[in-house]
Amino acid sequence: MVFGNYRFALLLLLLLPGIAAQAGNALENHPSPYLAMHGGDPVAWRDWGEAAVSEAEESGKLLFISSGYFSCHWCHVMQRESYQDPEVAALLNRWYVPVKIDRELEPALDAWLIAFTETTEGAAGWPLNVFLTPDGYPLVGMTYVPRDDFHERLGRLHDFWNQERERAVAFSRSIVERMQAANKVSLPQSLPAGDEVVAGFLEQAMSLADELQGGFGDQNKFPMSPQLRVLLAIQQHEPSRELHDFLVLTLDQMANRGLRDQIAGGFFRYTVDPGWETPHYEKMLYNQAQLASLYLHAADVLNRPAYQGVARDTLDFVLSQMRGESGGYIGSLSAVDDRGEEGGSYLWSEAELKALLTDREWKLVQEWWEFPFGTQLPGLALPFAVEKRGDAGGADIEAVRRKLLAERQQRLPPRDTKELAAWNGLLLKALAEAAERLGDARYATAADALAQWLVTLRDGERLQRSGAGTGRGSVSLADYLYVADGLRAWGRVADRQRYLEAADSLVAAAWRKFYGGKGWRLGERQLIPGLDGEAALQDGPMSAPSALAIAHGEPEQRKAALRMSLAPVLENPFWYASHAWQLMEFQAEKSDDTHER
Repeated sequence: MVFGNYRFALLLLLLLPGIAAQAGNALENHPSPYLAMHGGDPVAWRDWGEAAVSEAEESGKLLFISSGYFSCHWCHVMQRESYQDPEVAALLNRWYVPVKIDRELEPALDAWLIAFTETTEGAAGWPLNVFLTPDGYPLVGMTYVPRDDFHERLGRLHDFWNQERERAVAFSRSIVERMQAANKVSLPQSLPAGDEVVAGFLEQAMSLADELQGGFGDQNKFPMSPQLRVLLAIQQHEPSRELHDFLVLTLDQMANRGLRDQIAGGFFRYTVDPGWETPHYEKMLYNQAQLASLYLHAADVLNRPAYQGVARDTLDFVLSQMRGESGGYIGSLSAVDDRGEEGGSYLWSEAELKALLTDREWKLVQEWWEFPFGTQLPGLALPFAVEKRGDAGGADIEAVRRKLLAERQQRLPPRDTKELAAWNGLLLKALAEAAERLGDARYATAADALAQWLVTLRDGERLQRSGAGTGRGSVSLADYLYVADGLRAWGRVADRQRYLEAADSLVAAAWRKFYGGKGWRLGERQLIPGLDGEAALQDGPMSAPSALAIAHGEPEQRKAALRMSLAPVLENPFWYASHAWQLMEFQAEKSDDTHER
C-alpha cells in the first residue's frame, strides 16, 4: 500500500510540474543575505537539513545542491541566467530536490562537494552545483554553466537517472570509496627531522614561485597567506637573501598594485592575472585579518617599517567599513556594486577624476597613484601606488583621499552581513597583534569588545557558527580553532585569564568533537556519506584549522596527529604549509628538550 501511494505521488509530480513549485521557496527572508537573494527565484529552493535529505530519500529524486556566497560574481550571473529562468526552474522543481547553501554557513559540506568536483572534473569553484543520489552520494559536479547548457544537462541527467539508476548509484559510491581510500594512511615509525621538512617545503614553494612578479603560479594570483606566513617564519629562523628578496617582491606587489584598495584600504580576494593588476573585487574579512597579521610580522622579519602602515590601513578599513550590528564584523563586501557592475565601487574614469578634483589635486593624485586606464575595463582604472614617491604632500593627499572616498560613498557595494565566528577569531588575533606591536589603544579597545562578543557565541563547550540573526549555519572545526587562537592571543596581550581559559576549553572540545581514528572532520553533522575524516586538512585561503589544533594540543595529541598527517604533508608540503610548520616546530621543541637535558 505504501509503495502504491509512492507511485501515485510520483506520477502526480511528473504530470503536474506546478505541484512541486507550490511548496514555495524556503529562502524568502532568510537571515543569510546570499540565501535571501535567492528567495524570489522561481526555483523551490530548500534550506539544507534533514528535511531535504529525507525528501530525496522518500521521493527517489536526485538532490541538487547549489553552493555559493554573497560576494561571488559568477554566483550572481548564474542566478540571473538560470535560477530566475522559469523553464530551468520548472525542471529543477519537477525532477530534483533543489537545495541552496551558503558556503560560509556550511563549510564542511561545501568542502566535501568541492573535493568531489575537483576529483571528477579536475577543478572546482563557485557557484558550485552538485547532483547527489537520494542517499547522499555525489554523482555529478560542475561550476558556472551557461543557461542553455545547464538546461540541457538537467534533461540528460534526468534521463540517465531514470534509465541507468543502478549504474549511477554504483558510480557515485565508487568515487566516494576511492576518495576515502586515498585518505587512508599507514602510520610511520618516527617523524622526520625538522630540517628535512624545511628543505622539502622550500623546494616546492620556490618551484611554484613567480620570481619576476611575486606570488605563486603564472595565472590568477591569490595572497596565499598561510604559505607566506610559513616562509616568513623560515626566513626569521634561517635568513636567506633569495627568500628575503622574493618575500619583499611579493608583499610589495600585493600592497601596491591591484590586490589592494589604495583609496580606502583593504585587500580584494585575488587578481585574475599574474601581474596583480585586475582583482576579483570581493573584500573578505578573512583576507583582511590574515594579511594585516602577515604585514605586521613581515615588518619585523624583513625590516620594512612601511609594512606596518599596510597593516594599519587594512585594520582601519575593517573597523570603519565591516563592523556588524550584533558585535562582530561582517563577512564580505560584494564584488558588484548596487547596480550590478563588477568593480563599480572602485573604478574611476579620467573624466570623473578631473571633474571632481582641482588642477592642483589632480597633479598631486598622479604623484601618489598610478591610474592605468583601460587595464580593468575600457576607459576605467583602479589606482595603483606609485612605487617611488616622496613624502611631499602627505597631509594634502589625505584631504584628497577623503574627497574621493566621499564620492565613492554614492556607489557602495552590497554587504554580506553574516558575522562568522571563525573569521572574527582571525580578526581578533590580528587586532591583538596590532595592539601589542603598534601600541594603538584603538586596536586594544576593538580587540576587547570583539573578544567579549565571541565569548557570547559559546554555550558551555558548544560554539555557534555565526552571530544572532545572521543565519546560524553548521559549526565547524575552523570556528573552534580560529576563535580559540584569537582568544588566546588577546588573553596573553591583555593578561586576561578568562580568555585564556575559554581558549583552552574550545581547543579541548575541538579535539573531542572533530578528531578520531580517521582523522579530522570539518563539521559536526554528517547528513550524507563521506564527511568522516582526513589525515590532514589542506591550507586554503585560510590556514588549516587541524594544524592550529595541533599547535594548541597536548604533546601526545600533537605527536599522534602529526604521525597520521605525515604522508600527505611530506608529499605536498606547500599545500599543507601549516601542517608542515607544526611538524617543524614539534621537532625543534624535541631537539631543544634534548639539548637541555
